[in-house]
Amino acid sequence: MQHRQLGRSGLFITGLSLGTMTFGDPRSKGTTAEEAQKIIDRYLDAGGNHLDTANVYNAGKSEEIVGQALKGKRHDVTLATKVNFPEGEGYNDRGLSRHNIIRTVENSLRRLQTDYIDLLYMHCQDSTTPIEESLRAFDDLVRSGKVRYIGASNFMAWRLMKALAASDSLGYERFVAAQYQYSLVKRDIEYEYLSLFREEGLGLLPWGPLGGGFLSGKYQKGQRPTEQDGRIGTHPDHTEEAWQRRDTEQNWDIIDAVGEIAEAREATYAQIALAWARQRPTVTSVIIGARTMEQLEDNLKAAELQISEEEMGRLNGVSEPAELYPYRFLGEYEQKR
Repeated sequence: MQHRQLGRSGLFITGLSLGTMTFGDPRSKGTTAEEAQKIIDRYLDAGGNHLDTANVYNAGKSEEIVGQALKGKRHDVTLATKVNFPEGEGYNDRGLSRHNIIRTVENSLRRLQTDYIDLLYMHCQDSTTPIEESLRAFDDLVRSGKVRYIGASNFMAWRLMKALAASDSLGYERFVAAQYQYSLVKRDIEYEYLSLFREEGLGLLPWGPLGGGFLSGKYQKGQRPTEQDGRIGTHPDHTEEAWQRRDTEQNWDIIDAVGEIAEAREATYAQIALAWARQRPTVTSVIIGARTMEQLEDNLKAAELQISEEEMGRLNGVSEPAELYPYRFLGEYEQKR
């Protein structure tokens, strides 16, 4: 599996990362500890080296499973986790205060059975806590050796840039990674973020590269899926991967294009969608959320699948985001310079 440099850091991770959000989920579509162990072992055997979890995935159960599975293998992987969303009911048990960051990291280290985290994300922006306070806590964790690198997820572009400027001016540790939703059916970050990542040296690790399972090709137009059909059928309408956000004419056109390319390449829909994401600008590693061994085996084949320039052009064209000011205007102006 190909290794890529993470942003401006000296860290190299593989082009496919293993997401662990389903590990320990008690629902029927979750992954048991036993199956998770097999999935992690298979991912590592295939050459993968980056695991992604979070303190809040299944109330900490995901971190516990990952920690147990990595016994004797910890130094063979780079491990990412996150802080912000609430672990408890207390008012201070959430957010990016120094109080919550330090407390959460100590809990994560205990659950992961390790003394360091390779990559720690701010899981979402916190409009209440001054970013300087959050960055100082992250900087202290890096200096103490408990964290190696830091990243951001789900920040507005201006808040992310403000954080980077604060790090530069105050001499604090700087973000080298960004984790955002990105797929053929969700390309919104292209308006602002991809150029920011490129200019500021952040590697993008897309979450949701299959659009919550929509790009697997198993759904039918006009037929809302049930819980038995997959995770996408369980999302409430207000969530990012809700069916109503997938069931659009453009998205069905995308599915048709993915299917035709998949058939021509003797690949699956998921493999084409993952390969597209892997080949996009600023992407360091695509996070695959394999829930079963069967899904993992299918996803792993996308690691070496190279989509042609013509195929990329077709997929880019059919999934082109809607025109939005001032980006089209600025793009045309800059092309004329």
